[in-house]
Amino acid sequence: QVQLVESGGDLVQAGGSLRLSCAASGDIISFADMGWYRQAPGNQRELVAAITHGGSPKYTNSVKGRFTISRDNAQNTVHLQMDTLKPEDTGVYYCEAETTWHDYWGRGTQVTVSS
Repeated sequence: QVQLVESGGDLVQAGGSLRLSCAASGDIISFADMGWYRQAPGNQRELVAAITHGGSPKYTNSVKGRFTISRDNAQNTVHLQMDTLKPEDTGVYYCEAETTWHDYWGRGTQVTVSS
């Protein structure tokens, strides 16, 4: 059974940085398209960044130039480097692994950015 475990969430001041990690059981990361989503209170879950199994990244407009998604297939880990954080980046961040047969989700890690 595939499990995704997020870590790295914290309380940080605006302008600060955090690095989120998503560790997967097995080697699913090597062939899945991976994504980071966030959900703020009262809002729907939204895609923040994604990276294909081939390594092509994409970002939602609000984080372009500030966030960087990367993958380490050997370590079965995906990272999200978040710089110049803003209060509107606050939310629970979820890791997703998309395969042809199923989407897998982690349980999330809380990021809070204070102004």
